[in-house]
Formats: sequence, C-alpha cells, structure tokens
Amino acid sequence: MIVCPNCRHNNMNGAMFCSECGAHLMTTDNLVTQNIAPDQQDMEEDISIRPVTGVHRVAGSKLDTWGTLHLLETGQMLPLSDRNEFTLGRISDGQPIMPDIDLSPYHAYANGVSRLHAVVKRRDEQIILMDLGSSNGTYLNGKRIPPNMEQFLRHGDVAMLGKLKIQILLKPA
Repeated sequence: MIVCPNCRHNNMNGAMFCSECGAHLMTTDNLVTQNIAPDQQDMEEDISIRPVTGVHRVAGSKLDTWGTLHLLETGQMLPLSDRNEFTLGRISDGQPIMPDIDLSPYHAYANGVSRLHAVVKRRDEQIILMDLGSSNGTYLNGKRIPPNMEQFLRHGDVAMLGKLKIQILLKPA
C-alpha cells in the first residue's frame, strides 16, 4: 500500500495518483532532480521559461502531464494531465457543481478560495488562467486579474486564489 502524503489515504501499490484526493503519489525511487541554468536551456526566443529548482520528475513516466500546480504553502504537486481544462475550487456540503481540482485539503476555505474559483486551460501551445467571478479574486504574479478574462501563463508564474499561492510549472512544448 502507498500512503498519500496529502490525505493519508491508503492506495494500491503502483498507483500514481491518490484515489481519494487526486494528489500525485511520489516515491523516492526513480526520482531525478534537475537544476537547469538559464544558459543551458534550449528555448525559442518568444517563449519565456524561468528555471525552477527542486522540480521532481518520475523517470520513465508515460503520463501526458502538460503542467503541474505547485502549492507553495505545503509543497504539494498537483499534476495536470489527460484533459485540457480544469476548474479549481473547494467542495462544500450541498454544492451542486464540483470543481475538477478540490483544494479543500490545502486549507482552501481559510485562504478564501471560492467553490468554483478559477479555471486552467490548455489551448494549442498556450496555457490560460481565468477567474470565474470568485469572491476574493485571482492574482497572477501579484496583480489581480479581472473576472472572466483569459490570462496567459508562463512556466514559473505564481497565481493566488484568494491567499492560496500556486506556482505554475509547465512542461516545455
């Protein structure tokens, strides 16, 4: 059994994600940590990718993970894969519409995260963040973004849903 580091749920051996909260189940086996200096990066001129230290990748993983949400307060990593759009928010009793990614286990209520707070989308080679009219707002790199207005994301950007800080880690195209 693999114990989830977020919610302590017991998962089957070999599971990559927690069946209870959806967190990425990482073991210390087969992990590679890479620090890439800016001059070593093979980037196109119009793509701004900033190096981020401490990013762990599972060697041999065949998941189509196009991005990861790094919760800065807890250090948890929530992978974005298989789909092109994820709603972010928190679950509440009697709530008719549930977010795709429930941030409740990460003190979402105390941090002012709305039930349906924001959406992260992948459209072609672009990643987009949009506030869904949340009560406490969504901020991108310290600036509040208007509700229902798409904002383009870059690797390393920091979004705040209310006061919950999330760093956006994107897989290079």
